[in-house]
Amino acid sequence: MKFMEQKDDRKLILVTNDDGYNAKGLRAAIEVARRFGRVVVVAPECMQSGMSQAITMFNPLYLRRVSHDDEVEVYAFSGTPVDCVKLAFDYLLKDQRVDLVISGVNHGSNSAVNVLYSGTMGVAIEGSFYGCPSVGLSLLDHSADADFEAAVVYGERVVRAVLEMPIDRPLCLNVNVPQGEPREIRGIRVCRQNRGFWREEFFRHEDPHGREYFWLSGAFINHEPDASDTDEWALAHGYVSVVPVQVDLTDYARMPLLRRALFTEPEH
Repeated sequence: MKFMEQKDDRKLILVTNDDGYNAKGLRAAIEVARRFGRVVVVAPECMQSGMSQAITMFNPLYLRRVSHDDEVEVYAFSGTPVDCVKLAFDYLLKDQRVDLVISGVNHGSNSAVNVLYSGTMGVAIEGSFYGCPSVGLSLLDHSADADFEAAVVYGERVVRAVLEMPIDRPLCLNVNVPQGEPREIRGIRVCRQNRGFWREEFFRHEDPHGREYFWLSGAFINHEPDASDTDEWALAHGYVSVVPVQVDLTDYARMPLLRRALFTEPEH
């Protein structure tokens, strides 16, 4: 089974997510994508939230075509979100030019440090590895039946801008949309990632056989609540946050200090 190449001048948009091929947010992402061209969807069979850049190495992977028409072709894949991107680029669409990757629309925020845990953003980052402009879309509503109207409206604006701008190197955007109707949103802010972290709490229980098990919970700690140039501030004040993401995690500011601390005289 392989996507059949067509002679088609329309743009080719790859859509995926981490909430699974049946998620309402995926349908919202497809709605955005189909306004710009042909759409191929390769999404996980089931929920894969929090998978980040995980890939499957020691288990077979299964692909099935869910639906197909001239505008949208949908596949469900048994792998992780990043597996979905790799399969699309390296197998299904290997001989075709993909113009854009859209990941989402995620049920819940991927602002601040969530970008490192998120399967949604893992997909967008992976897409940028292939030199393809990639947009991760998230809505600040975890409900399975969330209203994605604002995500569609602002997702279209961001995608249109990306497709029209000159891009000289891989582009990856982390886009988060506040909960509410489009008219209630104040606009778009291009901003930086907030410096905050999750502090987890594990709740211990016992099953009927006396075996202990744990449920993970936690709270986000914002270390700079008053900084007005961050994604957390933008979302808290009713703006869509757009953070350009890069993969280089080098702490350049610390390099001179480390060089001085670790410098040793060369042996003669």
